[in-house]
Amino acid sequence: MTNKIQKLRNKFKKYDIEGYIVSKNDDFFTEYSKINRLKIISNFSGSAGLAIILKKKNYLFTDGRYTIQAQIESGKNFNIINFEKLINCNLFKNLKLGIDPKLFTHSQIKRYFLKYNKIKFIKENLVDQIKKEKINNSSIFYALNKNTVGESSNSKLNKITSFLKKNKSDFIFISAPENVAWILNIRGSDGPNSPVPNCRLIINKSKKILLISKIKKCKKLLKDKVLRLNQFLDVDKFPTKVLNLKGKNFIIDGNSCSIYYENIIKSKFKILKKKDPTYLLKSIKNKIEIDNMKKTHIIDGVALTKFLFWIKKINKKKITEVEAQNKLEKFRKKNKKFLYPSFDTIAGSGKNGAIVHYRANKNNCKTIDKKDIFLCDSGGQYKYGTTDVTRTICFSKPSQNIIDIFTYVLKGHIAVATTDLKKDNIGKKIDVRARKYLKQNNLDYAHGTGHGVGFFLNVHEGPQSISKINKVKIQKGMILSNEPGYYKENKFGIRIENLVYVKEIKNKMFFENLTLAPIEKDLINFNLLNSSEKNYLFRYHFNVYSKISPYLNSKEKKWLASFI
Repeated sequence: MTNKIQKLRNKFKKYDIEGYIVSKNDDFFTEYSKINRLKIISNFSGSAGLAIILKKKNYLFTDGRYTIQAQIESGKNFNIINFEKLINCNLFKNLKLGIDPKLFTHSQIKRYFLKYNKIKFIKENLVDQIKKEKINNSSIFYALNKNTVGESSNSKLNKITSFLKKNKSDFIFISAPENVAWILNIRGSDGPNSPVPNCRLIINKSKKILLISKIKKCKKLLKDKVLRLNQFLDVDKFPTKVLNLKGKNFIIDGNSCSIYYENIIKSKFKILKKKDPTYLLKSIKNKIEIDNMKKTHIIDGVALTKFLFWIKKINKKKITEVEAQNKLEKFRKKNKKFLYPSFDTIAGSGKNGAIVHYRANKNNCKTIDKKDIFLCDSGGQYKYGTTDVTRTICFSKPSQNIIDIFTYVLKGHIAVATTDLKKDNIGKKIDVRARKYLKQNNLDYAHGTGHGVGFFLNVHEGPQSISKINKVKIQKGMILSNEPGYYKENKFGIRIENLVYVKEIKNKMFFENLTLAPIEKDLINFNLLNSSEKNYLFRYHFNVYSKISPYLNSKEKKWLASFI
């Protein structure tokens, strides 16, 4: 790694820069990408981060989920700094910093660097010059039918063109590929954990579209007449084609449109920066999407419950964290609708559970100690649905302290699940409920309580979330995670995560659980639960048993029944 950093520094003179900024994202701003330049230069493998290589110092910025992990993976060569310090960064001043304009937005560089430093756009990516990852670009885009997604592409395009007319704009550039996927009801396999097709889209006020990609990726869409040839634009011809479009105004999303694409568009058109309306439209799931997610969670709940029973009651061998996560994936693979994990499984035993987004691999994983508690956060992409669930379990009686903390986390989890959404209807208010019992005991956690989840798309999506800062109104049909936790560095980690969706009946709005898997009863101090919390747990486990017991064997059923 030190050698790669030096190779990068050796390029500073040629490009007349004093530092270079390396982003985690690819040019589609994808969370989970097959390209990871940040890992190449820093060894950091988390999903959120940014590195700055200077002549004598290196900085790695990340958030509270990854503080420990970043120190382990990159601490020898980088100063690890919280993302908050990146805003108007003054750790270094009056430097000319190089960036790849395809990987950053204007708003990012303005917010982070332009107050104290200068930015130089460099067409060639300097990390690629040191080591270019070979990417298989054989992903073929395919269409989902209306029976799967519940709304036609034409209907969705009507909503976008209505937005265009309202804002008196001729065009909108949809730069986030997951939003293109939603609008056109298409999917692909460009990412490792999501069926998102890497492409972009131009829509005009007359509902005409240009899908921007490579022709080989779109051949099935063309063959099936989902896409006409005059609706396709080769990505390499984008600059020429855009300059020939007739119109005045172009809407772009400043958070997902790169400097590269913005500069091309604004060379001819007046730019209107607006939040892409697709984010909110996509976050509100229709009845068919919710029904498909419910079916998916039954399948996923069966796999996870079988795994939990196996690891607690059947397995007598000493196994590693990697062997545990592989076994869980085997249970998921038994159902033909399972495609692949929705993210890399987090399987942390003991102190590794305290690394919020820990990734076990054969070279660094622990053998699971039966005296430790075990945190397992995993999910799947299925035909058709996306799951994300965390369970923390024990194999022997842990300390009273751990049991009590687990119970505080559980109380927060139940508080979120039972929120009156007519009263507390934004993520910021719900987040307070999640932390209440931990904070009463001077405890907290350094991540959000919940994120939005896509329908057979990204496992993390906005704009809704449950966090200290989110003010987006929670609406009927939204899907979120409910995952409070607690992490004691070098000791243990606790998290309880279910996915929930927003349901409305007779003017009452509330969360309904999607996730169907037992919550570890051997970690609960029932004396700390009030009657309504105990009733919640009874109803939850009764529902889990009702939905998934038909797919379990007699021993698994008997074990699951013991939770009721």
